[in-house]
Amino acid sequence: MTQPASRLITLIMLLQLQPNQKASDLANKLGVSVRTLHRYFASLDEMGIPVYTERGPHGGFSLVRGYKMPPLVFTPQEATTVYLGASLVDEIWGGVYHAAAQGALAKLDNVLPDEQRQEVAWARRSLVATGLHRSDLQALGTTLETLRRAARELQTVSLLYRSSNQTQAQSRELDPYALVHRWGWWYAVGYCHLRQAIRSFRVDRIVELSMTSQVFQSPADFDVQAYLAAEYQGNPMLPVRMRFAPQAAAIALDNRAFWGAMEQQPDEAIIVTFSTPDLEWAASTVLAFGPLVTVLEPAELGTKVREWAQAILELYPENVF
Repeated sequence: MTQPASRLITLIMLLQLQPNQKASDLANKLGVSVRTLHRYFASLDEMGIPVYTERGPHGGFSLVRGYKMPPLVFTPQEATTVYLGASLVDEIWGGVYHAAAQGALAKLDNVLPDEQRQEVAWARRSLVATGLHRSDLQALGTTLETLRRAARELQTVSLLYRSSNQTQAQSRELDPYALVHRWGWWYAVGYCHLRQAIRSFRVDRIVELSMTSQVFQSPADFDVQAYLAAEYQGNPMLPVRMRFAPQAAAIALDNRAFWGAMEQQPDEAIIVTFSTPDLEWAASTVLAFGPLVTVLEPAELGTKVREWAQAILELYPENVF
């Protein structure tokens, strides 16, 4: 479908969704000039699609009352977007939304014309998202479904939760506001009754979970995106500088998403800077690259790496194998 044809369909949908729209507003939404918009109106008139205008401060362009577009009029790209979206929901949520995702795809496949079906078939072969989870999604299925239901029905949950720095699980009560898939992990975000503040809990660390009869009200001003953006800003971070040897420069470049900054050196070595939550996390990152990297700052990180390396060496004395 050509771009003008796609825009004509979008224009009809915009008018169907909201009558009495100004020409300038419609043009902005379509990304065209007002002059081009009026040409689109002329095209719709030639196609027998009734558009009229009302004058005055509250007037604008509208479809004749009662006119409706046929359902599921998609461009090939829009059909592909719907398919990819349903497939991604299936991949991320697993059993929780598997049946719904598969049902949506089956209905889509049943009603699309050949051009859209061919585009979707190509997307199925060529545009794949997988391996998004670091934990066992199948094992999380029941927990995710309980959290989803609690968030939807505004019910407090009781859980046993094991934090990363604890060996024993701790009892908590949580008002779940949202479920978030982030960095390969699932998180429940909501009001923690123990801490009396909004907190996030990694779902795979929930040992036991049950819904209570207690209901809650989600704050009207709670914005999960804003919370996630600010979640770690208040936590102290450890700045680190380390040097990749020249023979490992390609490894530094391949992992550029991890670094805050990169400095190419005359000898082709690369110095990277990044921030981590604590010294142990930083040492783990350094040791992951072995002898390919050297810590430049901070000094205590170099000491920690040396201590860990010595402890590892003592675990593997000569002739142990």
